[in-house]
Amino acid sequence: MKEHILHTKWGSIYYWTNNLWQTDKPTIFCLHGLTADHTMFNQQFSFFNTFYNMIIWDAPGHGKSRPFAQFSMDIAVEIIYSILQKHNISRFIAIGQSYGGYISQAFMCRYPDIISLFIGIGTSPYGTDYYSKMDFFLLRNMKSIIKFYPWKTLKTAAAKKAAVTKDGYDNMIQMISIFSKGEYSELLQQYYNAMMVDNRNLHITCPVLIMIGEHDNLGKVKEYCHKWHKRTGFDLVIIPHAGHNANVDNPTEVNKIINNFIKQSLHT
Repeated sequence: MKEHILHTKWGSIYYWTNNLWQTDKPTIFCLHGLTADHTMFNQQFSFFNTFYNMIIWDAPGHGKSRPFAQFSMDIAVEIIYSILQKHNISRFIAIGQSYGGYISQAFMCRYPDIISLFIGIGTSPYGTDYYSKMDFFLLRNMKSIIKFYPWKTLKTAAAKKAAVTKDGYDNMIQMISIFSKGEYSELLQQYYNAMMVDNRNLHITCPVLIMIGEHDNLGKVKEYCHKWHKRTGFDLVIIPHAGHNANVDNPTEVNKIINNFIKQSLHT
């Protein structure tokens, strides 16, 4: 795994690729969820890097990509596009876990023909009809809501909500423990605000696979995924023995399903 640094006017972005980059291979770009980092895709990187060019990043304000001055979907998309240009990538497969799926859809809003396949893991759709006024009210006030919880209690609760296995729990604890409570709450609010500002109706033209852990009880994610599947006909797969971070809880099943989806989609 090779580390790269992209310097921007807002801060430095860290991302990782295969040690050997081969221009004739398709590229997979993995985008992690909110308050996570690239390590949640370790099992996907090790599985797919032999057959695909891989990119995993620490999103702005996450992991090693801290501090970062500000965040918006325009900024996230600009950074991703800069990474693609640096490596001469014209099209890529997007794997978005949770908020990473929002960023993938924000990218498709601006560049509808660059993502060849979209795989969402415990993510939710863009679209004005999916979310109620109460949904957005809670997101707008997330920072105020969580200020009443002690930091240790908040970390434990977040990890338990994200995962149902020890590996998944330990990974989530490790990823969020780098933050102070203030940094954590500010990051949540900044990212939720960015999504609400950018959210719009989106017609996705590439093949889409939606995956959700059978024990994903984070907010209304499972409900959103089922609505998304029903309205669009996109494939929906329930991952057994997995929670919100299904690719960490059950990487064997997730990798198998992703691998089959990519092979089938690229050869049809």
